Amino acid sequence: MRVNKIKTAIAEHRPVINGWLAIPSSYSAEIMGHQGYDAVTVDLQHGMIDFASALAMLQALSATPAVPLVRVADDTPAQIMRLLDAGAYGVICPMISTAEQAQRFVSACRYPPQGNRSFGPARGLLYGGSDYPLHANHEILTLAMIETREGLANIDAILATEGLDGVFIGPNDLSLTLTGTASAESTHPDMLAAIERVVSRCREKHKIAGIFCTSGTAAAHRIAGGFNFVTPANDVMQLGRASREAIALARGTEIPTTGASGY
Repeated sequence: MRVNKIKTAIAEHRPVINGWLAIPSSYSAEIMGHQGYDAVTVDLQHGMIDFASALAMLQALSATPAVPLVRVADDTPAQIMRLLDAGAYGVICPMISTAEQAQRFVSACRYPPQGNRSFGPARGLLYGGSDYPLHANHEILTLAMIETREGLANIDAILATEGLDGVFIGPNDLSLTLTGTASAESTHPDMLAAIERVVSRCREKHKIAGIFCTSGTAAAHRIAGGFNFVTPANDVMQLGRASREAIALARGTEIPTTGASGY
């Protein structure tokens, strides 16, 4: 089976730089996959992407060096299994707040006896190789999103889930629940303490610590702070930022920090 290069990088103590796709386009997925990202995530939760679009995007990513990942809408097993069958090499699952939810998520990603994933790997065989069923339980990446007070309180039990590779902080939701304001780069004391708690627990248990960031600069800051899986903004944010910069440079005006949509 094709080796999951994300797991190799983590084992070699190299940070993973992950791209993020919210726009339903196989062409943009292919472009992103060739830019040097270690992995690229197709977002089916907050992105404007359905299964048919996700399938085409995963196919496009398969022709690039980037490892194809997905963020699912929730922990529904059927959805998770279908996207793995479509060729995703890892799953980021939102709103995991308890060990029971983490176990449900991981079980959907693992074939028996480690889990309850139904057999029918389809594109998994094409991308992973003919021996995919023998090694998928080891190679498929599983990251649970920590976005709630409950998830933060249960971080130790969540990380203890057998087969879970690590966690991924959703900073906007976590900031919203802790401070009342959604801010990916919040400096509120409660948010800073929460982030340090997650990073330290991941370090102690040798698990992946991931987080969504607003820029490359912010991602570098997170790596320096102990994260080993970072997403430096998504395609929508990058497109908006590049457009604002190009327009401002053409007009000789100051570059605005955000556009009309807030990105």
